[in-house]
Formats: sequence, C-alpha cells, structure tokens
Amino acid sequence: MRKKLLSTVLCFSMVAAMMVGCGSDSSTSDSAGEASSSDEGKVLNIYCWNEEFKTRITDHYSDYEEVDSTTGKIGDVTVQWNITPSDDNAYQNNLDETLLKQEDADADDKIDIFLVEADYALKYVDTDYTMSVADLGITDSDLANQYQYTKDIVTDSDGVLKGVSWQACPGVLFYNRDAAKEVLGTDDPEEVQEYVKDWDTFNETAATLKDAGYTIMSSVNDSYRVYSNNVTSKWVEDGKINIDDNILKWVDDSKALVDAGYTNTYELWGDDWSKGFYPDGNVFCYFGPAWLVNFSMAADTEGSIGYEGGWGATEGPQGFFWGGTWICAATGTDNQSLIKDIMLQLTTDEDTMLEIVEADDDFVNNKSAMETMAASDSYSSDILGGQNPLSIYCENVDSLDLSNLSSYDQGCNEEFQNAMKDYFEGNATLDEAKEQFYKAVVEKYPELTY
Repeated sequence: MRKKLLSTVLCFSMVAAMMVGCGSDSSTSDSAGEASSSDEGKVLNIYCWNEEFKTRITDHYSDYEEVDSTTGKIGDVTVQWNITPSDDNAYQNNLDETLLKQEDADADDKIDIFLVEADYALKYVDTDYTMSVADLGITDSDLANQYQYTKDIVTDSDGVLKGVSWQACPGVLFYNRDAAKEVLGTDDPEEVQEYVKDWDTFNETAATLKDAGYTIMSSVNDSYRVYSNNVTSKWVEDGKINIDDNILKWVDDSKALVDAGYTNTYELWGDDWSKGFYPDGNVFCYFGPAWLVNFSMAADTEGSIGYEGGWGATEGPQGFFWGGTWICAATGTDNQSLIKDIMLQLTTDEDTMLEIVEADDDFVNNKSAMETMAASDSYSSDILGGQNPLSIYCENVDSLDLSNLSSYDQGCNEEFQNAMKDYFEGNATLDEAKEQFYKAVVEKYPELTY
C-alpha cells in the first residue's frame, strides 16, 4: 500500500498522507547499479520553481548540453525543465497534481526529478512518491562529507534518506561596518561578536545603537528563524500544538525591542524592511545565510552597503540555517542511473563543489571543500569588505540540531508570526494573539488540538 499525496489547496499546507494502492513500493525498485544505459528513459523531466538548479546543471554537470530555455540534452536523453514559480503555492500545487498522475503517466511524461525546500520537504519525503537515495545506488560513504542537518531535513519518519543537496545554508549575523565603527568603536568581526554573543547582550547593544540613531534589526522577523531553529521541542506533540520556550523567548525579547523603539515589525522582503540595505536606512544588522547577503540585499545596486563592501559577518547569538534546495528522485522514474550520476556529481564531487563556491559564491554541502576554502587566502567576499566568512559559516553549521523538525513547521511558523504582529503592535494581548494563532493552525490542520 502506498501513501497518497493530495494536492494542496491552502498555501503551504501540509496534507496528511493517505494510503491507497499505487504501484510497487520503493523498496522493490531496481538499484541504479543494476540498470544499464539501455534501460534509461529517453526524457528526464525535472520540476522546480526557479532557474537555480538549471544553472547548476548547465554550469557544473559536464555532460549537459543546453538546447533552449526549457530543454537540454544529456547524451541521448532529452532534459525537459518544468519551472513553476512558488508564488501563491503554484509550484507545489502543480507538483502535487502531477505526482497524483505519476503511476498512470506514460514513461516520457513521468516526473523524474523534483526539487523541494526545507520548509515543506517532509510533506514529500514522508510519502512513497520519493525514492530512497539508497535505491538509486548512493551509499553512506558517498555522502560522508555532507553536513548532517542537510540529511536530516530529507529523512522520512522511518529514517530513510530521500534527497540530497549541493548547498548548505548556515546563517550568520551581517552587520553594518560603518555603524559598528561609529557606535561600537570597531568593525572587527571577533570584537563585534562580543556585542551580539547572546540574546541578553544583543538586546543591551540595541539600546546603545538606538541612542546613536540605529535600529539593531530592520524587523523582529529578522531574528525569528534564529530562535525557531534552536527549539528543544516540536510544534506538535501527540497531536497537540506546542509553543516551545525558545519561541516564547522570541516573543518576550521582540516585544521589549519594539516597545523601546529598537526595531520594527516589518514583513520580510517588503520595501520598509529593505531600507536597511542602504546607509540611510540606519539598520545595524540582518540575519541570514550566504545567499541573502550575496543575492538579496541589493549588493549589485550602486549606493547600497553591499555594493560598497560595507557589510561584515560574525556568528551572532545562536547558529541557524535558512533555506536550501534538495534534489529528490520521483518514484516511477525510468532514469535512475542518470539521476544517481547527477546527484553524485553535483553534491558529492569535491572538485565540483569547489568550482561552485568559486563560480557561484554558494556555501556547498561538503565539509572538506568548505574547510579548504575557509583556510584559503585566495577567497574573500567583496560584499563583506574583503572578509573570508567561511570559517564562521562552518562553525555555525556544525551547531545545528534538526531533531525537532515536524511536518507542521511551515504552517505553524507562518501563523505564529502573523498572530504575534498584532501583539507587538499593541492591537491584541498576548493571550488574544495566542488564541488567534491556535485557531489559524487548527483551521489549517483540523487533526490538531490545543
């Protein structure tokens, strides 16, 4: 019997797996080692939400030949890209609808590879629509250099690994060097760390910055992921919604910061939130991984802090991660050997990993490669004023503990932040905001109680 993945209707909702007859179990799949090239299908269908994975394939998978914007060739196999943006949950809706047809689809129409993000990975890996990487012929020794947290995210409830990633996304604290020099008297990463080394110190530094005309963060939402990545319990325990103590600490700390005028309640990615990318925004820091400062903080825009090399990086109060993309093989694919080769070359080959770091400024999912680059005098970030931040990323990624992930994380995190905004802005009491949160989650997940 197979678990059926139902198409999502509500944005980013996790649908409970339902058991239906749907072909052979993945445990009976032929391993890649048993498949010859003659057994491979003629079309490799890849489902994703943007061009990132396509770019990695084009630039770093040596056998790939681009035909046009949606088509490529790998030997005799045609690669067909199905790219649907994530806006309004469109990518997941399209993927869900197509996976439901997977068993009966013609071989050339079946999904072979699809990509998932951390926030909803369990929705897919905890079903039989994803193949075990072991069934592709990929071994533990092949993956020995990958960071453990990247494996935990795509491991199902039975302990089976269902995907791999070429990148890791440990987060750090990016600080405005000019503000640091003006207010703290230094922009040296080790010295700045002493002012943000834990949350109590961070909040004390916020008062100092406010006196000089700076908000410590653009928004309380900047720090939410740092707190939520360091919980000691799950959002749902035995079917009941649970608010972890570290999440409650975020509420208490954030309320104090907002009430004192040390930060704001802006939504991430909005115009007000982004003002701190520029000197006139007077924001001291943002929390994020490499991709945030490199590609999402206006570093290519003249006049921005990043354009002038004005950010620095330090560890911050706690280690965390944000984002990432995982490659999953769809059950029913007739391209197992090719998928195995793509996974191995893009996520385990150290030469390819180093190439991605140098060409794309990505933090790759390979301990050996990142340790080599962290110790290299040849690598530095212009955006970070010539700093090599990789040792800081490496330190933070080793501290990550993903043992409290659950399939309800995305919905609970979103609804909690939505509800607490009313509390922070004085439009609801804390109890009223909690009740709003509970009701929103139960509406999204009717099987839960509180």
